[in-house]
Amino acid sequence: MPQRIKTAVFPVAGMGTRFLPATKANPKEMLPVVDKPLIQYAAEEAIAAGVTELIFVTSSSKRAIEDHFDRNFELETILSQRGKDDLLSIVHNVVPEGVSCVYIRQPEALGLGHAVLCAKNVVGNNPFAVILADDLIDDGNRGCLAQMVNSYNEYQCSMLGVERVPPEETDKYGVVKAKQVSDKVGKVEEIVEKPQPDVAPSNMAVVGRYILTPRIFELLEKTERGAGGEIQLTDAIAALLKYEHVMSLEFEGIRYDCGDKLGYLTATVEYALKHPTLKDDFLKYLRGYCLPAE
Repeated sequence: MPQRIKTAVFPVAGMGTRFLPATKANPKEMLPVVDKPLIQYAAEEAIAAGVTELIFVTSSSKRAIEDHFDRNFELETILSQRGKDDLLSIVHNVVPEGVSCVYIRQPEALGLGHAVLCAKNVVGNNPFAVILADDLIDDGNRGCLAQMVNSYNEYQCSMLGVERVPPEETDKYGVVKAKQVSDKVGKVEEIVEKPQPDVAPSNMAVVGRYILTPRIFELLEKTERGAGGEIQLTDAIAALLKYEHVMSLEFEGIRYDCGDKLGYLTATVEYALKHPTLKDDFLKYLRGYCLPAE
């Protein structure tokens, strides 16, 4: 019987140096897009895809993430006493019933591959998802991970969320060469970490969504430090290709690179323009700002 994807790993131990000084004391994953932090958008995407176990690979400076997903009895009591039931519901639903959170410390910043490896004992011998909260993906409907789970259920192998990027930007991503097997799905033949544009196998970039089989752990344990002196998940996936099929999925939706200041600001503006209670007033403000009265 096929194993379902019930676990998602969130590597959140990074230092967020591109957003200093905002991230000096506050995790980058807690930066808000309108009224929710990035990590909550990521968790909600996982839960919408059927995930019931959220594993956060953290560092000593990321206590705010644990606090966000924990109960706040003082806040809940005050909201209840003041009759603010709508806000109380929002606080309660940060983690819905039936969903559990696990926190694991990454003792040393050794890269994405090492962060995923830290979750080995909790994940066990099960397929699992990896979500990078920096990549905020909005498809307005199903959710990126839900699309990938549907494809995983069909192909029963590791899946990589990919999108086409400008050829001159391949050195920012893991890049795949894939043989197309359907409209949006390809069979990965090669994957390279941050190749220069002149040697990149394609412009198909892996973004922050993965579904991986548990074999990845034994390969990560053997993976030597690669680009940046870190244990790269891309290198372990390249080794996985020797043993198993790995598929790529060109997901539907818009990705916002919220690890980049411009990407973060773009996401904030576009999400505000879709917010049910803010969109009209915010649009009016933007029109007034961009087209001031003469």
